Amino acid sequence: MTNRYSNLERPGLDAAALSVALCAPAGPYARVELVQETGSTNDDLAGLAELEPEQWPDLSVLTAEMQRAGRGRLGRSWVAPERSSLIVSLLLRPVNAGGRPLPTESYSWLSLLAALALAESVEDRTEVSPQLKWPNDVIVDSRKLAGVLARFVPGSNGSPPALVVGVGLNVSLTDAELPVPTATSLLLEYAGTTDRNILLKSFLRTFAARYSAFCAVDGDASATLADGSSLAASVSGRMHTLGRAVRAELPGGRELTGHALALDERGGLVLRDDDGGRHTVSVGDIVHLRPAGRDAG
Repeated sequence: MTNRYSNLERPGLDAAALSVALCAPAGPYARVELVQETGSTNDDLAGLAELEPEQWPDLSVLTAEMQRAGRGRLGRSWVAPERSSLIVSLLLRPVNAGGRPLPTESYSWLSLLAALALAESVEDRTEVSPQLKWPNDVIVDSRKLAGVLARFVPGSNGSPPALVVGVGLNVSLTDAELPVPTATSLLLEYAGTTDRNILLKSFLRTFAARYSAFCAVDGDASATLADGSSLAASVSGRMHTLGRAVRAELPGGRELTGHALALDERGGLVLRDDDGGRHTVSVGDIVHLRPAGRDAG
């Protein structure tokens, strides 16, 4: 087994320092756990949330140095060299200020909030300015920098349903290590830092602030916050998909081409087709289209 200093170009995460900085009383998180290697942090955390709900409360975090069987959207595999990425899953059991569980209909916003928080924290720490691609990819110049995948966890033993939100951020991957040619990494974008300890702390702190605001307004992403903005407006403002010609690849092999207009009240993508009809896409892949129908990814 390697230790966190065995590869000086890709040093490991410092579990003790992360816990001190992020967990109560210094931070908002209940627990932050690090494993060296796993199949999938999302699968692991979802299983723990069901089996041991009292030991894994709201804002519990599981992160790994390497993931053998990570998955992206639609069951695609997601793998990366050890310590080259941020691989982190968050367990969320959202309640409002009065302690009442949020309606599960609002859970669809949580992966969007995670993508927003990741983009904001990356920009803050690296001066790279990512945008969002619906539903929850983080991109730089149309190249995928990170992905977010959510997994619903049914309630058990009297506990309400939860959500596990997993994030995979390409940090120090080289050109030769990219999983697909349309991907990128912070290293390849000349980021101000590729220190994963800094990046993880920044992301988790940014997400916690966004999550707290979301819970405070009962999961209503359109509600006006103290600064006059709304969470929906913040997501939309960074959503590169809006205003573009897109192709929606839907379950069952169906496709829909149109103009991306807005996000609906649950974070779904509202499209206008060539005949002026409006459609809301809640599940599917989106391809950005260039002029003359050429795919932009």
